[in-house]
Amino acid sequence: MGLIHGDDGLPANEVRIWAKEKHDYLRRYVDICREVRKKYLGIGKGGAAYFDLFCATGRARIKDTEEWIEGSAVAAWNTSVTGGAPFSAIYVSDIDEESLDACVTRLRALGAPVIPIHARAVDAAQQMVSSVNRHGLHFAFIDPYNLGALDFNIIERLAKLKRMDMMIHLSIMDLQRNLRAYIKADESVLDTLAPGWRGAVDTTGSQRVVRQRVIQYWRDQVANLGVWASTEHRLIAGERNQPLYHLLLAAGHQLAHKFWATAVNPEGQKELF
Repeated sequence: MGLIHGDDGLPANEVRIWAKEKHDYLRRYVDICREVRKKYLGIGKGGAAYFDLFCATGRARIKDTEEWIEGSAVAAWNTSVTGGAPFSAIYVSDIDEESLDACVTRLRALGAPVIPIHARAVDAAQQMVSSVNRHGLHFAFIDPYNLGALDFNIIERLAKLKRMDMMIHLSIMDLQRNLRAYIKADESVLDTLAPGWRGAVDTTGSQRVVRQRVIQYWRDQVANLGVWASTEHRLIAGERNQPLYHLLLAAGHQLAHKFWATAVNPEGQKELF
């Protein structure tokens, strides 16, 4: 997707209205964690870094409107500052260098301690993990452009940190539209998303049932890394109420999942897979 001219003179993205909802949940989680995050901030502490693996430009216009919104990294940084527990470092990466540069410029203008990495997300994840204090409390926002970009190795590398919370965008629409093609292909998106699925997932039955099996297999593989994907999630839907993707949390400690349940259920509603 091409870039547009931003209202601040920098390159920007054009997004659909549902991006606002996604960023609302990101802000809520960052804010809910502020008191715990404070414990890791300061001299001699492990730090609390934010990782954005697909950062884009840091600013976007809602398609067919004149409304401008913050990108994910900018939203996360501003929320952490407002809550009195600013992230100790903001690591951002994107394969598109122009997008990355725009995001970094915007973050630096806000005084953020930003570290850019121009690389594929899977390579950037390794660099981020190697750069931070392993005893800190870190948070990653994994918002890939498509299902194929959600390389399982990203999660595997991030999970090596002791305290690593991951907010993940899992495309349901992609699975609905392309599951048959993915199953039949010799080289499939599913090989990247969920390595080993061919020998583990029963592909007989309805598309809905097979899709659920693929998701459950992915969740099981995440759990094998020592973190687990939340049963609490938020289904983001499109303008015609079509299911687009799940937002969920992968983390290895119960408190993170408790915070996530609160973040995605602001009115006490419960949603399960």
